[in-house]
Amino acid sequence: MKPVFKRYLLPTLIIFAMGTVLGLTIDGLITGDDTVEQLQKLEDAYILINRQYVEAVDPATMTEEAILAMLKKLDPHSSYIDAQTMKKVGEEYQGVFGGIGIWFETPLADTSKVTSTIPDGPSEAAGLLPGDRLIAVDDTSIVGFGSLDIQDLIKGALGTTVKITVVRPRIKSPIDFMLTRANIPLYSIDAGYMLDKITGYIRIGRFAMTTHQEFAEHVQRLKGEGMQQLILDLRGNPGGIKQTAVQIADEMLDGEGVIVSTKGRVSRENEIDLITKGGLLITEPVIILVDESTASGSEIVAGALQDQDRALIVGRRTFGKGLVQRPFQMRDGSVIQMTVARYFMPSGRLIQTPYDIGNFEDYYKDKFADFEEATYNPTKYLSEIPDSLHYKTIHGRDVFGGGGVMPDVVMAPDSTSALVSPIVQYSLRRGLAFLFASHILDTEGLEFRARWASKREEFFASFTVDSEMWSQFLVQSEKNGLQIGGESTDDKPAFSQNDLDMQRETLSVIIKARFAQRLYRSEAWYPVFNSIDPMLISAQTMWGEAENLAKMARTPAVK
Repeated sequence: MKPVFKRYLLPTLIIFAMGTVLGLTIDGLITGDDTVEQLQKLEDAYILINRQYVEAVDPATMTEEAILAMLKKLDPHSSYIDAQTMKKVGEEYQGVFGGIGIWFETPLADTSKVTSTIPDGPSEAAGLLPGDRLIAVDDTSIVGFGSLDIQDLIKGALGTTVKITVVRPRIKSPIDFMLTRANIPLYSIDAGYMLDKITGYIRIGRFAMTTHQEFAEHVQRLKGEGMQQLILDLRGNPGGIKQTAVQIADEMLDGEGVIVSTKGRVSRENEIDLITKGGLLITEPVIILVDESTASGSEIVAGALQDQDRALIVGRRTFGKGLVQRPFQMRDGSVIQMTVARYFMPSGRLIQTPYDIGNFEDYYKDKFADFEEATYNPTKYLSEIPDSLHYKTIHGRDVFGGGGVMPDVVMAPDSTSALVSPIVQYSLRRGLAFLFASHILDTEGLEFRARWASKREEFFASFTVDSEMWSQFLVQSEKNGLQIGGESTDDKPAFSQNDLDMQRETLSVIIKARFAQRLYRSEAWYPVFNSIDPMLISAQTMWGEAENLAKMARTPAVK
């Protein structure tokens, strides 16, 4: 295991809740006659409007609107947090408050969306799903609210309840969840187990302060169980603490070379993270799974190991966020979270998706517009990338910049997979298997729990959804909206008996996975569900390529 770095970049809220100050003054940042002149012009306009406008204006509102307007002329990831919000954050970190266990994002001029639920938190237990749109908290509409305002409504005293209303994709009626606030477990590794006698599987949900230590513990345990090769699942990982991502990559690299570098206009932002000697996984073949939601820190891991010819990257093109933000505290306690540098991979490529200053709506629209071509027609997509965005790995393989990490093996969603069939998709969106497992365990589950609660391995090996349980599932699911036979409507699709029969096996696996999740914590979902995950199944046929890269990484680089 490599040494733990002593320096971390904490999330904004934690930094300022703990009272950390960057020690910069505005006066120290102003240089050049033109800057002073333009600042004076801004001051003149502010005073003129404040004193001469036909009606009284609120100076604080005018100032904050000016700051927001300036940030809109920067990049899509710079933001502003007002002093009142920062004060609330500080008060909450000093007290005992509970949450509901979700990660969500609030794109500019869009509804907040759940990106993931925290394992074993109230939201996961109740059935909230990634992709759910948050529209109300305790019947108060939050459409148009900022993320911190939404957090303020969701958080509260431990043990109290909060009503969360969401809109689920392709389901017309809003769904209400009554959740009890709790202390949220913040493990960052979702699962770690053996896929077979020699293959380990680790899924990292995000990069937090503890991720490196968690990763090391999982790797050491799996090696003790016979692991000789690893699948590292970074699908859906939104990133997090950069230095932790560097540490994870470093555990799979040895010798000399760059992991990632950052370059900014200010010299102190220019940093190079180098490979250090030794590591937990420096010889074993590694396959990394990625998708369009793999972002930021997880792109550092995938991109660095790809550029160093160390791991086989499998999946779909990643999100493409290569910007570094730092928090700057203003005199009134407000914070500007501002982009100060860019990430560059060892080959020199930038993974940030291009953007037009101030045009954030098109940034997100364009970002996802070409995902389809990159996924379904990668040869054409790569042929259209300009020469200026072509780079070489240390052994001369082609890689590409200009927007995320393009996998070595692109895997489009399998149109023949049972998981994409309409009835399975409907079941997943409505959470039918989850609702059924909850119904059994919460209302009739004493005998079921007594049978399986202490027999995890036996459950994985032998539990099946028999005919009696299948009939119970159908009865409960029909109460929750599943319609077999009859006519479809816009609000309620109907499925045929043949649809149901064809997908019974897949739905039974999902039911089993939900029972495992409720019986043995959320990590138990993966050993069951992964047995029908098309990308993971296909990746396990690619060990020859991964082994070649593992050997290549131990040979001298091309000069």
